[in-house]
Amino acid sequence: MARGQTGQWGAEPFSAKDSRVAQVRRWAASGGLWLADLDGDEEPAGAIVVGDAPGYVPAAGRPELYVLALLTAARARGLGVGARLVYHAAALARDAGAAQVRVDCWDGVPELPAHYERLGFTRVGSFDVGGWPGAILTMEL
Repeated sequence: MARGQTGQWGAEPFSAKDSRVAQVRRWAASGGLWLADLDGDEEPAGAIVVGDAPGYVPAAGRPELYVLALLTAARARGLGVGARLVYHAAALARDAGAAQVRVDCWDGVPELPAHYERLGFTRVGSFDVGGWPGAILTMEL
């Protein structure tokens, strides 16, 4: 919302929808939620959720770890928090014997897929879920 990209997450706070709160609770219970801090701050600087690919993307056909969510706190933007979380996910994937890390993101502005490409991902596809355009990207390990 603060960036004016309501097409990505919507125009209301994420916590305003019970279904989103339930999703976050499932992520927290899954074992795939990782938080980043800045110099021991009590407030997380970012978060990543990894696990199995969601049903709206094509199956990978080989072992992978999927980035289900990646968030950086506004105060931590530009400090490399998102990159560190992505590289942590890549290390987790390697340790598990995966061949790739995949992620999808909103394709409503070119900056979002480009951000993942700068981190080493390659765009491999697109999708649309109810008018929400998405890009699928892969990082080979």
